[in-house]
Amino acid sequence: MKITYLGHASLALEFGSKKLLIDPFISGNPLAGNIDISALEADYILITHGHEDHVLDVEKIANNTGATLISNYEIISWFGQKGLNGHPMNHGGKFKFDFGTVKYVNAIHSSVLPDGTYGGNPGGFVIWNEEKCIYIAGDTALTEDMKLIPKTCPKLDLAVLPVGDNFTMGYEDALIASDYIECDKIIGYHFDTFPPIKIDKAKAEELFSKHNKELILPGIGQVMELE
Repeated sequence: MKITYLGHASLALEFGSKKLLIDPFISGNPLAGNIDISALEADYILITHGHEDHVLDVEKIANNTGATLISNYEIISWFGQKGLNGHPMNHGGKFKFDFGTVKYVNAIHSSVLPDGTYGGNPGGFVIWNEEKCIYIAGDTALTEDMKLIPKTCPKLDLAVLPVGDNFTMGYEDALIASDYIECDKIIGYHFDTFPPIKIDKAKAEELFSKHNKELILPGIGQVMELE
């Protein structure tokens, strides 16, 4: 599995033979000027919730690529009115796609679409196939619901957690979350994009290291491989 960090909470995943995008917010991110959204490939676009900093580029990329959207019922319905194809899900449910299984899990946050439409309840995704399993938390506070993930999903190889604080949990709570989900390899995201979520990266990495865990805080455009 190959993961490319596209800035903020946006990721590109090569999962088996399929290309997945997560929460594409690129054109509105001043730090992501090196990413050309017209060149992005996607078979699927997964959307954790409706905030503009997670959905801004969905429509353009989906129209360019023909990607199928995966999100909650409300978000899929909203994009469906724009002519986009999607697969609706809801909390606790899982579905087997041609690239693997996706489970839509709880997140503690808010959700409204850019025009003020109700965006349903926010969530995260656990995605797995026969080889790998990854948890993408979306925007969330620390919640004991995370303890259910090891009980209901395969063992995680990697988790992507927000670490920027203010709008989501910070890296201190992300450390606790790593215990809840029983995963010691963490990619941090949702940090540094805006002044309220700027973090001391060295301090965050040091905290995880003291607890024998790995926190990766990638640069925009950085490619990571999970072997």
